[in-house]
Amino acid sequence: MIPVPMAAPKAKPTAKAPPPKRPPAPTPTVENRRARFEYEWLEQLEAGIALTGTEIKSIRTGQISISEAYARIRDGELWLISMHIPPYKQGSFSNVEPGRARKLLLHRSEIDRLAGRISEKGLTLIPVRLYFKRGRVKISIALARGKKIWDKRRDEKDRDVQREMARAVRR
Repeated sequence: MIPVPMAAPKAKPTAKAPPPKRPPAPTPTVENRRARFEYEWLEQLEAGIALTGTEIKSIRTGQISISEAYARIRDGELWLISMHIPPYKQGSFSNVEPGRARKLLLHRSEIDRLAGRISEKGLTLIPVRLYFKRGRVKISIALARGKKIWDKRRDEKDRDVQREMARAVRR
């Protein structure tokens, strides 16, 4: 047999290094800071919100207000009332009313359980925090009872004591 010269293996083309991944754009988190002071939270739930496209874009700008909002159960559905989402500037005709009621998305069993708890005297549902989770808008709602003035004073006094103790430890 005659030896056949073997061809050198072809070099594989080197692939370009992938472009460096940019960090995701920061998504706004809106907190209802007043809720911690005004209410005593008994339970907290996460719910989705049914929104339109221009409302999502407006939320991403971060100029929304949930401080005066509250949730109610109407016809077996949970609705968020008085949450203000300003109109999207480039939205034109597709913008909706800024203060309209928005449907909250929860499982039927959770809504039924909340309906039973809300019927107790003095309990209400308040939005605590609005944030993005995997590209979807979520809202954290709390079953809460309004604080009395003396409750607020006691909490403020407790915070002052904690602050003083922290200062003493640092010295």
